Amino acid sequence: MKHLSGCVGMVVGCSVSIWLAIPALAQEPLPDKAKIEAGETVYSTYCAPCHGDQLVSTGQFPNLRRLTPADRPKFDSTVLDGRNQMPPWRGVVSDEQIDQIWTYIRSISDR
Repeated sequence: MKHLSGCVGMVVGCSVSIWLAIPALAQEPLPDKAKIEAGETVYSTYCAPCHGDQLVSTGQFPNLRRLTPADRPKFDSTVLDGRNQMPPWRGVVSDEQIDQIWTYIRSISDR
């Protein structure tokens, strides 16, 4: 009986450990400084005229500081295909540049 309760305890302990680790795996990886700086450069070139320097908008355009990790697919789609007043940037900015912009935005949003 002791052996059985020990096995149950081990299974429960392992299950809890895995359950606690799952949210950590779902978080975005920590960006490197070079990627953030590249994103700031691309943002300054293409995004800042409307969305403001360092993501400080005049209020006329969406506040990019409010983007969460869950907004990434919507962000990519909006950048590529445009939305409302925002023109499409497909063929103008690369996927790598979009990723750099996202990394820069998230680095500001996480402060």
